[in-house]
Amino acid sequence: MIAEHSVWTGTTADYLVKLDGNLLERLQPHTNWLDARYEQGVDPYSKATIGAILPEAEAMDRNGKSYGRGVNLASQDYLALSSHPRIKQAARQAIEQFGVHSAGSPALMGNTILSVQLERELASFVKMESCTVFPTGWAAGYGAVTGLVKQNDFVVIDQLAHACLAEGARNATRNVHVFPHLSTQALERKLKKIRHGNPTAGILVVTESLFSMDSDTPDIAAHQALANQYGATLLVDVAHDLGCMGRTGRGHLEEQNMLGKVDVVMGSFSKTFASNGGFVAANHPALKLALRYGSGPLTFSNAISPVQAAVVLAAMDVIMSEEGADLRRKMLDNAIYLRQGLTEREFEVMGAPSAIIPVLLGGMRKSRLIARQTLRNGGLINLVEYPAVSRRNSRFRLQVMASHTASHLDRFLAIIQQAREESELLQDVAPVVPAGRAKSNGRV
Repeated sequence: MIAEHSVWTGTTADYLVKLDGNLLERLQPHTNWLDARYEQGVDPYSKATIGAILPEAEAMDRNGKSYGRGVNLASQDYLALSSHPRIKQAARQAIEQFGVHSAGSPALMGNTILSVQLERELASFVKMESCTVFPTGWAAGYGAVTGLVKQNDFVVIDQLAHACLAEGARNATRNVHVFPHLSTQALERKLKKIRHGNPTAGILVVTESLFSMDSDTPDIAAHQALANQYGATLLVDVAHDLGCMGRTGRGHLEEQNMLGKVDVVMGSFSKTFASNGGFVAANHPALKLALRYGSGPLTFSNAISPVQAAVVLAAMDVIMSEEGADLRRKMLDNAIYLRQGLTEREFEVMGAPSAIIPVLLGGMRKSRLIARQTLRNGGLINLVEYPAVSRRNSRFRLQVMASHTASHLDRFLAIIQQAREESELLQDVAPVVPAGRAKSNGRV
């Protein structure tokens, strides 16, 4: 039996931390808890789409029960390129010419003519001398940190930096220092203290150009200046704004006049470039081969496929065209429109306009009810809760696409407003549910 409070306020961390006993059996309470949440309709995770990623989509839950078609604000396809005709054609051509598999590590013979071209064109795109492509964005972030940092080095990292960066730091060295989000003053204090006590140590400063949980941006120039002052190296993760923001699609690096001026830039293709994969770029000539031969997620992983490389190359062509500029304008217009509509309905919207719209909901019980009602009413959303954010700051992370219309967004605004009203009536209704009974109520 799972206690009532666990269904409504328990977290994954309650079940997957400080475990004892058999390595597999000790995981069962976690599954029981998720099954109990599923029974109450408050397990919104592990959704699967049915068909293409579009502004309206059909999705099903982890047991195969359909949510029906809904307004889709849960997918990361910011410029709506995953179904773009030119990109689909590029994928078909790559399959015909190269097959579907690179069949090797980049350290051996997994590179293809397309991945080599992609590295060259990406370096040019971000105004860097060299670029290394990784099989996933997560691998690029983790691999960049672990490839650079050794056990006696130091990492100074923004407290909201992505998990791949934080995990990379913790696994590379015990000398990890976290500074308050966006605070250059705190960053300088930590750098000054570390350098004073360790005159010759390597130091990596880690931040992002657009933080996906809060939709906010650091002063990149100030971070780089501090890194220069204290003999550190700056790494900036550009996963969420490269391609979909900035006059020419080069994100906040472009907006802050920092293209080609940051020590190390890493990013992901999965938000704007319609593919899995990621990259690390730099001006220093030694980084490329050091990562290829000394970064586990690259050295010991299969290289990006020729199909994926072709998709990203085609996406870059669109991004750098007039069509790309138009898509960026549409995406940002949609973000501003939705943010305004949410604010008018007295939802708390965080950060600045971008493809990501964080909507602060509050505690876990309240947020789970709102998520349940939103999904039932026809809004496809992602709920973010502890430990990804603090216990009292659960939120929707809405993600707009260039292909959303005002009609889509108006429908979603009505859906989320209704969901909040319904959830307020249900706040005191949360029966105890036996664990392990969750089953699909039908198949799609």
